[in-house]
Amino acid sequence: MQNVPAADAATPRASTEMGLLTRIVRAVGWTLIWLGLLTLGFVAHQLWVTTWLSERNQSELSQERVEYYATADISEVEYTPTVVDPETGQIVPGTGSGDPAVLLSEAPPPLGQPFALIRIPKIERLREGWTVVEGVRLADLRTGAGHMPNTPLPGQPGNSVISGHRTTYGAPFHEFDLLEPGDTIEVETALGTHVYVVRESFIVKPTDIWVTNPKPGAWLTLTTCNPKFSARERLVISAELVDGPNAAAILGLR
Repeated sequence: MQNVPAADAATPRASTEMGLLTRIVRAVGWTLIWLGLLTLGFVAHQLWVTTWLSERNQSELSQERVEYYATADISEVEYTPTVVDPETGQIVPGTGSGDPAVLLSEAPPPLGQPFALIRIPKIERLREGWTVVEGVRLADLRTGAGHMPNTPLPGQPGNSVISGHRTTYGAPFHEFDLLEPGDTIEVETALGTHVYVVRESFIVKPTDIWVTNPKPGAWLTLTTCNPKFSARERLVISAELVDGPNAAAILGLR
């Protein structure tokens, strides 16, 4: 019997091993390709599809907001401007003379209710306004911007807080890094238009919830993610009420 050379005997086994390796490499390659496509699809959905849906919904939300204006619960209440006690640091009623001022008070809307319109002349996408809903749940913020419950409504005494997306769901707060002290912010509610002026902007950690604490006077605190495409920090815009239906009463100018 003729002996088979060792090299020839190993060839079928080597071919089998190479074929298996090729199949493994091909499977890994296709898996990576599909994972890449899925990732790109997710990013595209987050950045563009959610924005398209939010912008399309703005017309409907705006109509609901206007309808809400006609049914909002508005009342007149007595109000004494507040100050900070230098000894305790607590906010207390002021000691101004005369009768208390008359303040227009607006009852909090239900969660998810479109109730306000925010306009910022300096930011192109917000010049015509963006509808704000009550609440900061995930479902609420899919509209792009939501008012934090348990903080005053815009135009009321204290610290009204509105949060919004910067890169998804319409990204209404995308260009907030452009805002500077002196820039104007308008918020329209059932009471009318409340005008704020930016006093400062700063960056905090997501855990720095002190930015929502009460303040004397009337303030608007806007928060969004920072930097863009990241939730590592929060960009905060702090603006003070200077004009509107309640400005004179709150600022003690009556």
